[in-house]
Formats: sequence, C-alpha cells, structure tokens
Amino acid sequence: MKAARLARRNVLHRPLETGLSVLLLAFGVGIISLMLLMQRSLTEDLDRNIKDIDLVLGAKGSPLQLILANVYHVDVPTGNISLAEARKVMRHPYISEAIPLAYGDNYELFRIVGTEPSYPAHYSAEVDDGRMFEAPFEVVVGQEVAAATGLALGDTFFSAHGLTDGTDVHRDKAYTVVGTFARTGSVIDQLILTPIASVWGVHEEVEGADEEITAVLLKKKNPLAILTLPNLLRDTPMQVALPAIEMNRLTQQFGIGIQTLRAVALLIMGLSFVSVFIALFASLRDRRYELALLRTMGATPRRLFSLVLYEGLWMTAAGIVAGLLLSRLGVMLLGQVLSDRFHYDVTQLAPVAGEIVLVAAALMVGAVAAGIPARSALRIDISNTLGQGR
Repeated sequence: MKAARLARRNVLHRPLETGLSVLLLAFGVGIISLMLLMQRSLTEDLDRNIKDIDLVLGAKGSPLQLILANVYHVDVPTGNISLAEARKVMRHPYISEAIPLAYGDNYELFRIVGTEPSYPAHYSAEVDDGRMFEAPFEVVVGQEVAAATGLALGDTFFSAHGLTDGTDVHRDKAYTVVGTFARTGSVIDQLILTPIASVWGVHEEVEGADEEITAVLLKKKNPLAILTLPNLLRDTPMQVALPAIEMNRLTQQFGIGIQTLRAVALLIMGLSFVSVFIALFASLRDRRYELALLRTMGATPRRLFSLVLYEGLWMTAAGIVAGLLLSRLGVMLLGQVLSDRFHYDVTQLAPVAGEIVLVAAALMVGAVAAGIPARSALRIDISNTLGQGR
C-alpha cells in the first residue's frame, strides 16, 4: 500500500485530533482568504467607479460623505447647490469635463438620478434595449435595477421621496422606461437615470435662478484646479472634494481593524500547526509498536518518515481546502448583505494571487510541523519496542 494512501487512512482513524487541527487551520486560512477576496472586489469597484473623476463639487459638509453619496451612491448627499453658481465652476478654464447630478427620490430603494447623457457615457454604458432618455420623465435603468424590480421597456412607475423610504410616493408624475443599460460593472448598474428636469418637475422646482442640483463630477484640465477651486469656493456654500484622497483616508481608517483581523487569523493558523505537531507526535508515540513491526517487515526508515509526513500534509491540505470553501461562503453571505443594503455585487469567487502565496506558505509550514515528529520515526528502537510489546 502506498504511503500516501496509508497516511490518509491513519488520519481518518483519528477523527477528533484530526478534526481539531483541520478546523483551526480552516478558520485561519478562511479569514485571510476572505479578506483577500473582499479587498480585491472592493478595490476593483472603487477604482471602476472613481474612473477619471478628479473632483466632486457639492454642498459644504463632510468631504467623504460628498464622495460616497455622489460617486458611489451609498450615502445621503450633503445638500443641494445652486445650478447657476455651479455653472461658474463647470465653465472654469481648468475643468475639462463636468457632469451634473440631481436626485432625492427612489423607486424600490434604487436611486433616480437626474443627469445628462455624458454621465453614462463616462462609464462607457451602452443602451442594451431601447434608447437614451431625451425628454423629462423618460428613464433608462441599469441592469441591477431591471433585474431586481422587473422594469422593462415601456413600463411606467412613480417615484418615492427620499433615498431609503418607499412610502411617500409622488403619484402625480409618472416615469416611463425608454431603455435599459447593458451591464457595466459600475455604479450605473444600480441607478435609474433621467434628465435633470424630471427631478425638478417632480418636486415642482421653479426654473431659473432657483434651480438646484446635488453635485457635479469634475475632470480637471490643469492640475492647478486642485489648488485653485477650493480657494475660489471659500466664501460660498459649496466645496470640492478629491475622491482619491478621501478614499485613501477611508482605507487608512479601516487599516487598523484589518491588520488586527489578519493578526488573529495568523495566530489561529499558528495554533493549528502546533495542533498538527502535537497530534502527530501523540500518534507516533501510540503507534511505535506498529511502526516497529513495519520496520521488521521491510519498511525503510525513509518510508516511515514519508508516512508520518504525509499524515501532516493530509491534515494541512484538508484545512486549506476547508478554509478556501469557508471564505467563498463568507463572500457570498457578505455579498448578499451588501447587495441588499447598497446594491453592490462583490461576490467574485475566482482565486486571487495572494491565495496562491497563502496556500504555498500553509503547506510549507505544515510540512515543517509534520517533519519534526516524522524524524522521530527514524530513531525507533525496534528490539526494545517489540520487546515491550507496545
């Protein structure tokens, strides 16, 4: 019988010791793998949605809130700003592109955003069915919206006031679906887009000097825009926020928690390798008579060494596989929570580069943990062990 097959049977013969070692390693590998998968998904989503947006113009308040509300649409806006005043910034010689946004209503908790065709074009969103909106109260819906609500070409619906409530419905103005966007993997997938005039019409805004919008996404033509615009807006109710800087700050705030979680995972993995070592060492002590018999039957010291080493590798491999499966389960559960709360899909289950390093490191340390008791098998005193009868 091959050493690997015999080692597997020996491992399965000790379910309690094996189960504890595998469980500890699975938790350690699973936590680290989960962090790697979520970091990959979130980083890709953040980068994709921040695409070529250098500045965000909006009402004064928290710069981070301004970015989260108007770039990622996961927070409430800081307020509204005058369109007439915003146009002064939009036409600034240091600005090459300006995309206005106006919102405040939802349909089944999906945001209705008043904007221009340049907004979906910015994310390379193409109309998959129907056409782009042209007149007030025409809408084009993202793929996530269409899938969750069932909205299709020609359907009509009423909006509800606010972003997190569906009870205060505006039943005097109906929206009509004129198109559906193809999936982009960006924030467009979870939005309902319409002309800005639709938002004003629902809320009976007066056209002219009192027209308001929520924010403007800006792309700079000159790097001096980053230094010039904040000073230009110092005495106004408006501000500009830099998405890259604010998201770096957010990442740093979560950094300590992530490092702590990673340290806990590494500690659990360390305990699992100690558990593998103890289990194999105890097994070797209980099976000294069996191993001595194998020697008398022609088994070489190298074969005994391989047998014990394979047992450790079987436990390590089982822990790694279980951990990777646990991390995928965790991603699916967290993905469902984020999808329900923010309509973001982060359930990417494909392996990441860091997991290859994780698996290789776990196998290597597992081999070391198994190799120490395996060396003891080379030093078995055959005559003494057989003479004792155990």
